[in-house]
Amino acid sequence: MFATFKMVLVCGTLGGLAGVVGIPYSLAVGNVDRLYRVAIWIMRAGLGAAGIRVEVSGLENVPAGVSCIFLPNHVSNLDPPVLFPVLPGRSSVLLKRGLMRIPLLGTAMRLGGFVPVERGSRREAAQASVSAAAAALRSGMHMLVFAEGTRSWDGRLAQFKRGSFYLAMQTGAPIVPIAISGTQTMMGRGSAVIRPGVARVQILAPLYPANFSTHDALMAATRGAIVAALPEEMRPA
Repeated sequence: MFATFKMVLVCGTLGGLAGVVGIPYSLAVGNVDRLYRVAIWIMRAGLGAAGIRVEVSGLENVPAGVSCIFLPNHVSNLDPPVLFPVLPGRSSVLLKRGLMRIPLLGTAMRLGGFVPVERGSRREAAQASVSAAAAALRSGMHMLVFAEGTRSWDGRLAQFKRGSFYLAMQTGAPIVPIAISGTQTMMGRGSAVIRPGVARVQILAPLYPANFSTHDALMAATRGAIVAALPEEMRPA
């Protein structure tokens, strides 16, 4: 529990200060880049306080000068703070709409161009989320989309959601698969306890939608790449 306390203390204190100062500043200058960089620094500080070390490989696989769809597996609430600081450039993310209601944090996420999604939403709402994500890509940002849409219950790779693959086929943005492991033992689903450890992030070779005839074929190739990169105990049963 001590690691949990330290991470919450660091992120809560620094995040609150950043929000109080950074949100009005970003609104005044019409630019959120500085607030984004501060948020990345706070994530790193929080991970360090909790004793979490991040090992990254494959950064050379990220295409230069191209907006990408980063597509990792999802096993822990630690995944976003582990991933955001290692991704190049600035990334938006598809996230639960309810998170946008959190004071300060929700405002900062809206300023950052994050895209809310309603679980089990109507087709029109899902299409609106895809359109907003496409606009974020066109603006020069990357998109971070968790492939399964939610955290795995047992650490094994679950079924993928199709939205990110429709997005890729619609925009032509390359999908960069990511295999993340280790976070499931540091903070599993349903637990608020954080344990120190090593998070491993493996960035895999990009997949270009133009090379696939359908979004299902693109999804199968992406899933196959992530499965092959995960340790045996995290692969689908």
